[in-house]
Amino acid sequence: MASVQEDVPCDFPTFDEDRDGFSPGVFPPGFLWGAATSAFQIEGAWTEDGKGPSIKDSWFNQERRALDGTTAEVTCDSYHRYREDVRILSELGVSHYRFSISWSRVFPDGTRDSLNPEGVRYYNNLIDELRARGIVPFVTLYHWDLPQALMDKHRGWLNETLVELFNDYARFCFSEFGDRVKHWATFNEPWSEIVMGSKGILAETVGKEGKRGVYAAVRTVLKAHATAWHTYDKEFREKQRGKVGLALSCTWGEPKDPRNADDVTAAERFFDFNVGWFAHPLFVNGDYPDVMKEYVMKRSMADGLATSCLPEFSSEEKALLKGSADFLGVNYYTARLVSARAEGDDSKPADMLGEDDADVHVEMNPDWPVAGLPFISIVPWGLRKALNCVRDRYQVPLIFVTENGLHEHHDGEVQYDLKDARRSCYHAAHINELRKAITLDGVNVRGYTVWCLMDNFEWVFGHTQTMGLYHVDFKDPEKKRLPKESAGFYRDVIKHNGFPDGAAHTRLVQEWWEARAKRTTGSKEK
Repeated sequence: MASVQEDVPCDFPTFDEDRDGFSPGVFPPGFLWGAATSAFQIEGAWTEDGKGPSIKDSWFNQERRALDGTTAEVTCDSYHRYREDVRILSELGVSHYRFSISWSRVFPDGTRDSLNPEGVRYYNNLIDELRARGIVPFVTLYHWDLPQALMDKHRGWLNETLVELFNDYARFCFSEFGDRVKHWATFNEPWSEIVMGSKGILAETVGKEGKRGVYAAVRTVLKAHATAWHTYDKEFREKQRGKVGLALSCTWGEPKDPRNADDVTAAERFFDFNVGWFAHPLFVNGDYPDVMKEYVMKRSMADGLATSCLPEFSSEEKALLKGSADFLGVNYYTARLVSARAEGDDSKPADMLGEDDADVHVEMNPDWPVAGLPFISIVPWGLRKALNCVRDRYQVPLIFVTENGLHEHHDGEVQYDLKDARRSCYHAAHINELRKAITLDGVNVRGYTVWCLMDNFEWVFGHTQTMGLYHVDFKDPEKKRLPKESAGFYRDVIKHNGFPDGAAHTRLVQEWWEARAKRTTGSKEK
């Protein structure tokens, strides 16, 4: 790798030595390094070998909702090319691969009676191929691709019938794959699927039920997760010795004015409404954060409702939820500035991450650089703060960083896409903050997972956004995977378990950080 050049855009937030300084060093022995994907985004083969349609198939493949008109009908074609995926994972040297199982590939109509042997064979083959290469499978049971039949028949997560249907699916996966899979995430980012789905950004999740539907759907998801965890605990844990958790989107909320007590509490409230909504019931006391119950009730009353939109849990449900996760997966991409809303301000939050019920104002900091998506600010130090908050606020004993990656706009030029020094710098910055959280703050984080292994179908953005360590030529019938510069950089990080003194990739990062400091000094002098 070449030394840093002036045009290398390592342009992350204004450099502060105390906050952002780079400290060479390695991670604890046995630390896990991985890469991630999801079934819908890479598999293709959406109608092959008995697979049933999912709500994402209907939304993106049939209705073609992606901005560039592309679909996930074929995408990376991993259903047929999984051996190539495992080959490049081995090339990277990862210890684990986080992938998801498509519920409707295993149970086409979402029920045990519709079991599809071909779908089961595919995942068995993938798991066996990974293990043959010495790669640990880290499996997500649900990454937003609900079987369409369950949406049509039961209205999806609005109906608590799905608690037992998901448990049937989870039990089957534990039984079929659990002899080789020891890390399970039941759900990936349920906040993203349900809240963004309610706003029409992803496939619809709550129809016309609005806010009350969002809270009801999350309640069902929490109970589904907890029920599956108890099934594993009672029926499989003693023999299989695995762990079951879930992965949450953890956007950090930074007080706009840290000297303003109202802004500080508003930022805490923002985090409770995004992360605590799920983490507090599972890790603390089986119930939502008190502040969330208070503010949803207040907003419900202001809207003229007789009861809160946030449904209560019974004592039995609280017992079911409390302690029903072995770990928390943290998906970290961005941060926001959060402030208290002025009294009498009835305007709706403009930011897609804002929550009206939380009574906060959420905005981007114009001084923070953005990724390929204009609403994703690049804020590496937010990861360290989020990890500390998750540990301290929700008493989470074990954490994995299950997603972290850079969106970049792709204009079709392959050579440009392969030269992604900014992505290498992005991961260096976040891994640096992760190491601080572990070594300086004592947060128990056991692994880091890049999103993502390769460019894929990036939901509503189709193929216009690339996040992979490997470029995929979607116009090539062979869907050839080509390593980007960031793949080589990450391979070096994995090989050395971090940034040991004197290593070539460590010296490269030091050059980047020196350039960052000079740019900041120069801008201040101007």
